[in-house]
Amino acid sequence: MSFSIAELNQMNQEAFVAALGAVFEETPTIARQAWNDRPFRDVAELHQKLVQVVEKMSAEEQLALIKAHPDLGSKAKMAEASVQEQAGVGLDRLSPEEYQRFQSLNQTYRTKFGFPFIIAVKNHTKASILNAFEQRLKNSVETEKQQALSEIAQIAQFRLQSIVL
Repeated sequence: MSFSIAELNQMNQEAFVAALGAVFEETPTIARQAWNDRPFRDVAELHQKLVQVVEKMSAEEQLALIKAHPDLGSKAKMAEASVQEQAGVGLDRLSPEEYQRFQSLNQTYRTKFGFPFIIAVKNHTKASILNAFEQRLKNSVETEKQQALSEIAQIAQFRLQSIVL
C-alpha cells in the first residue's frame, strides 16, 4: 500500500508503524521512534529521520538490526520486501552451483564477522554481489559493521520509495 507524506504525517503512531515498520528488517521500533519527528517535509526528510534513529541506537541494537537480515540467496523464511528484492536480481533462481557459492560465501562471512552479509541488491547484479562479497571479506569487523549499516540505510530508502507517493 502507498501513502503520501501528508497521510503519514496525519497517522497515529500505531498506523504509522503499521505503514513503515517493515522498512527496516524486523525492526518496527525505528518507525515507532521516528513518528515523534513528524511532520516530514518529504520522503528524503523521513528517510533522514529514520536513519538518525538507527545512528542513535546502541551498538547492541545496531547489531540486532544487522542480524535481522537474511542471508543472500537463502531459502530461509524472510520478510516479503527481502523476497522481492532478492528476486529482482535473480537470487531466487540460482543454479545449484550459484546456490552453493552463495551459501559458502554466506557461511565464510558469518564466521568472520558474526552477522550476515548485507548489500542493497537493487544496486547490483548477481556478479557484482559476488564480487562485493569477495572484496568485503577483506575488511575489518568494524568496517563491515559500518558498511552493513550504510547498506541498510540504502535498502530503507528503496523501500520508502516504494511506499511513499
